[in-house]
Order: sequence, then C-alpha cells, then structure tokens
Amino acid sequence: MAQKYSEQPVTAAGGWVENSFGEVLWIHRLGQWDLPKGKLESGEAIDECAVREVEEECGIGGIALGSKLCETVHRYEMKGVAYVKTTHWFRMKVDGRPELTPQTEEGIEDVRWMAEAAWREAAKDTYATIQEVMRTALGTKSV
Repeated sequence: MAQKYSEQPVTAAGGWVENSFGEVLWIHRLGQWDLPKGKLESGEAIDECAVREVEEECGIGGIALGSKLCETVHRYEMKGVAYVKTTHWFRMKVDGRPELTPQTEEGIEDVRWMAEAAWREAAKDTYATIQEVMRTALGTKSV
C-alpha cells in the first residue's frame, strides 16, 4: 500500500545583490553562507518580497531591483512538517558599499560584502540551490 506524503508549499524570494565595487552580499545562518531570502507575505508581489527580505535580513536600503535570475526548489522538514520551498531569485544592485546589520532574530549571525574570491570560497560549502543561483548570475554552468 502506498504511503501518502504531503508537503506544505512555501513561496519565497531573494537576491543576488552586487554593490558598486562588484562585491556580492552574503549572509551566514545555521552554520552556512547563504544569500538573503525570505517568505512571501499575503498580498505581496514576489519582486516586492525579494527586496523587502534583503532589506530586513541585511539592514540596508536603496536596492535597485533587476531582472529575475531563476527559481530554486528544495525540501525540508521542521517540527515534523514537510515543506517544499520555491524561491524566486532576482539580480539587485546598490550604490556604494552600505553598512550591513544582520537580522539576528532570524538567526543571521553575519552579513558581509564579499569580493569574488571570498564568495567563491564560501560557495564551496553552501547549499546546492545557492550554487545554482550563482551559476545563473554568472551566466555559466560551473562555479
């Protein structure tokens, strides 16, 4: 007999954010380097969610929204509930190198502008979905 297994859908959005110096915005949460993203709120457009989440998680403003990069999907379990999360990723830019403030109440331990050598190193030990976003942002299939 087949077992029924249902997953709760989650929609989220985030950004590949570059500053005027070509650095990319990264967050550190749950022991991993990651990109800023978060859940869609009721009545919110997906691009608005992406900008809001980056602003909240990193404590910055002045974000210029660019084109949509890709969508990623991953599954996880929390408190006995299975979820399937689809995240919509956008290219974003900011002028200068704004100071960053991690949203610690969301478990973000560090927020950092990283030059390419640093984020490529961080990416070696990050989630497969984040590596997919990087490949798309770079226009290549290898990181």
